Amino acid sequence: MARIIPVAVFDFVVFGATGDLTLRKLLPSLYLRFRDGQMPEDSAVIGAARTEMDDAAFRARAEEGLRRFLPKETVEDETISRFCARLRYVQIDVTRDGPHWKALGKLLDPERIRVFYLATAPDLYGPICAHLASAKLVDAKARVVLEKPIGHDLPSARAINDEVGRVFSEAATYRIDHYLGKETVQNLLALRFANTIFERLWNTDVIDHVQITVGETVGVEGRGGYYDRSGALRDMVQNHMLQLLCLLAMEPPVSLDADRLRDEKLKVLRALRPMAAHEVAQATVRGQYAAGAIEGKAVASYQDDLGEAAGADPSRTETFVALRAEIQNFRWANVPFYLRTGKRLPQKVSEIVVQYRALPFSIFPTDGAGPVPNQLIIRLQPEEGIRLSMMAKDPGPGGLRLRPTALDINFEQSFGMRFPDAYERLLMDTVRGNATLFMRRDEVEAAWTWIEPILEAWGAQSEVPKLYPAGSWGPSAAVALMARDGRSWHEDLG
Repeated sequence: MARIIPVAVFDFVVFGATGDLTLRKLLPSLYLRFRDGQMPEDSAVIGAARTEMDDAAFRARAEEGLRRFLPKETVEDETISRFCARLRYVQIDVTRDGPHWKALGKLLDPERIRVFYLATAPDLYGPICAHLASAKLVDAKARVVLEKPIGHDLPSARAINDEVGRVFSEAATYRIDHYLGKETVQNLLALRFANTIFERLWNTDVIDHVQITVGETVGVEGRGGYYDRSGALRDMVQNHMLQLLCLLAMEPPVSLDADRLRDEKLKVLRALRPMAAHEVAQATVRGQYAAGAIEGKAVASYQDDLGEAAGADPSRTETFVALRAEIQNFRWANVPFYLRTGKRLPQKVSEIVVQYRALPFSIFPTDGAGPVPNQLIIRLQPEEGIRLSMMAKDPGPGGLRLRPTALDINFEQSFGMRFPDAYERLLMDTVRGNATLFMRRDEVEAAWTWIEPILEAWGAQSEVPKLYPAGSWGPSAAVALMARDGRSWHEDLG
């Protein structure tokens, strides 16, 4: 079992403490780190929200959430009791001055690291930081964590970054993307830069194309008001998927220092070929789920799921995006990157497929199809692992017949342990001051710079998103996107 290294004693303040993210992810992740001995007993978790409640009510709410969302095998009555004893609560209206900011300050130990986690709407990031500064709660050991999305376009992202930057230095600002905390995402670095065999085969000479798929079976799940102002391009592509693309495509950093690694990711974002307005229709597909079935159960359309959030006219917000991206540098010239993501797809899956080129000539007898080109398949969820598809001889006499086989690594099975959830790792990294897996300001703004022409072209079009039945892999236009290049989406996602 891996050795658990405790972090320093800290105060962890969560703004938006009564929200879904806090109950589903943040408190369970902190509990699991506490359970594994990484969170010191003297550390405190302080919830802050507008809801009126006391410490006891917050602890009861937290315990209910822990028992509901934790893996059953990790629920331990005595540990939950000790963890909840570390919880405090303060009622705060973050849009106003008032004595509640001083009440928060009284709960903070001046000798400890303090982390301010903003699990709120992005338009509150600036006001919260300004109030923290006014209340003199920001010291040399303080850091702030920002949830995505950072803005809804480039100007709003810059405005938020400016407001936060007036209070917190860039070194103390942690823009979190939980995908970067996944074990397999970090293993991309090990796969590429600790294994000569892969780094030498990681370029246009041998790779035909790359696919990145992030599928969700859920719909908007009560987030219709937010999602209808966002859509899949802003919600998933601008952050999660472009970050995955960066880690796949970047050059080797000179070290694992946070800024050296982020320098290389930034180069990838700046090397993405911008889409002209007339190219967007051919290089992108946007869809919206209609009524259908997921796992044998009927589900409603996006329009119906919006409920009270729906306007008078049908929504034009996309719940599915597929696009073709190109990176303009020597390593990736002529290697397209195909990205697709959507809600109400058949499976919850995140997967990267590196498709190698076909053999230029085969010496083996075939039935006309020939050897299947190699694939490197990197699974982020539901089971994290890596599979290399390759050709091998079919056992038995009667000639040299080939068939595809796979070298398969399932990380949990291989290492015989439960891997921490992405949030577990990232929350502790904020306490350590390790920003390696967090986005820097210029990365966020470079991503928006590439995304904005697509949004503008969509906005200028009269065409509405193409409908696809819930439970399918999106509109048929997504298939055509790759078929025009003589390629197809990887379908073995089981």
